[in-house]
Amino acid sequence: MDDRFREAPYAFAAHIGMEMLDWSQGYSKFQLPLVDHTMNRHGNPHGGIHASLLDTVMGYAGCWTGDPDRLQMCLTLSLNVQYLSRPRGTLFLAEGRQTGGGKSTFFAEGEIRDETGELIAKGTGTFRYRKGA
Repeated sequence: MDDRFREAPYAFAAHIGMEMLDWSQGYSKFQLPLVDHTMNRHGNPHGGIHASLLDTVMGYAGCWTGDPDRLQMCLTLSLNVQYLSRPRGTLFLAEGRQTGGGKSTFFAEGEIRDETGELIAKGTGTFRYRKGA
C-alpha cells in the first residue's frame, strides 16, 4: 500500500485497536487484535466489534478517490452482519469490497477471518456519500 493513502485511525478505531493494512479502488483491509476490552462476558469478541470492523472496511472500500488530498466520506444507511464462527486465533483480518452503486450511494460486502483463516463473519452494507467532504 502506498503510504500516502494510509490514514491514522479515527478515535473509535484507535480505541478498539483497528489498523488499516491496505486500501485501493473498491477495496480495503484492516486488522484488529482481540484483547480483553474487545471481548464480551463469555470471553468471545463482542458482536459490536465484528459490526464496527465490517462497517469500517466496507465504508473505506467505497470511498477511495486515488488522491490523498481529496477525502471522500460516507454514511452507513444499512448494515447486515452474519456471525458464522468463533475465532481460533487472536487477530481479526477484515476485507471490504465495493460491489456497486452510483453517484450518491454504493453497496459493499465484507468478511472477517482470523489469522488461522477461520471465516468469522460476513456482512453487506449500503452507504451514502457525504457531499462536500
